[in-house]
Amino acid sequence: MNVSKRNKSKGLCTERAVLFNQKLKKWHALHSRSFPWIGEKNPYKVWLSEIILQQTRVEQGLPYYESYLKYFPTINDLANADEQLVFRLWQGLGYYNRCKNMLRTARIVAEEYQGKFPNTYEKIIQLPGIGPYTAAAISSFAFNLPQAVVDGNVERFLSRYLGIEEEVNTASGKKVFTQVATNFLDKNNPADFNQAMMDFGATVCMPRHPACSSCPFNMDCVALEKGSIDKLPVKKKKKKVKKRYLNYFVFRYKDNLYIRKRPAGDIWQNLHDFLLFESDHRLSESKMKEVSILQQAIPKGEQPLFIAFFSCVHQLTHQKLYLHFVEIELDKSPCLSEDFFAINIKSRDNYAFPRPLVRFLDRMEQL
Repeated sequence: MNVSKRNKSKGLCTERAVLFNQKLKKWHALHSRSFPWIGEKNPYKVWLSEIILQQTRVEQGLPYYESYLKYFPTINDLANADEQLVFRLWQGLGYYNRCKNMLRTARIVAEEYQGKFPNTYEKIIQLPGIGPYTAAAISSFAFNLPQAVVDGNVERFLSRYLGIEEEVNTASGKKVFTQVATNFLDKNNPADFNQAMMDFGATVCMPRHPACSSCPFNMDCVALEKGSIDKLPVKKKKKKVKKRYLNYFVFRYKDNLYIRKRPAGDIWQNLHDFLLFESDHRLSESKMKEVSILQQAIPKGEQPLFIAFFSCVHQLTHQKLYLHFVEIELDKSPCLSEDFFAINIKSRDNYAFPRPLVRFLDRMEQL
């Protein structure tokens, strides 16, 4: 852990931790944020909010949180829910493994814990889709256990305040920041402390244009003293983004569309899509018409009507997707494999699709 000389010890002196907590508590009493899950003690609601807010902005996640609680007021309701409905309500949030693991966890809690969320960090972290951060959040907020909750806001605040140069997005870095946050943690009021730390990082020690002039910690901030605010936290360079070219063939026969559920082992698992051909470069409209899987799907003697072409780009964490759609009208049902099935166009809202496919379907309805 690379920190300034005055903060070089593994721990932090009790006096400094006490003063830090006093300042933080005073600031939070005047500037706490207000969201439905803040101050919540119901472990189901805490867990639900944490899962939804992973990789998701608060403003985007809020309506999903409210929607899930409307349809599934308890974890038993979620455990017994129709899987299609659960995924459809998730539609648009992305990172669909979160949704899959959310269902698995709900069923485990319902079956193995009789619908009561486990109340120890050790048991919580064993549940699907729950890592150290989420386990600490549930432990702290729902059960007031002395676990430090370390998200990106906390890492940024601590890295600047103490001048920590450890890479925040590495396993070793995570351990360092968790230990530092634990040293500061108010063991008597861990939930309030953790919420204050996250609120402070989100509203004062922001990524860009932090409010250093009004920060109550500006006299002790190493980064401010050294002029390195914009250099912290340090992050390991991300992997190179992979480009993929996805060509979709959307068949229409009467009022039917032909879809399938995507298999495991790739993006958008358990969501639905259309007949797909992945190429290593962008295909022109004429080349798309010549793709072999398209030709095989068209019944013999059929003269398909190519209604519309549509393209869009969709960014994932490590992938950039170039999607190309062609809508094809037939006088017979297409010749597709057994994993495809027909749905009425008007019922498409009953099925969960990846976000860019939803955009295409919305556009198709407008034409």
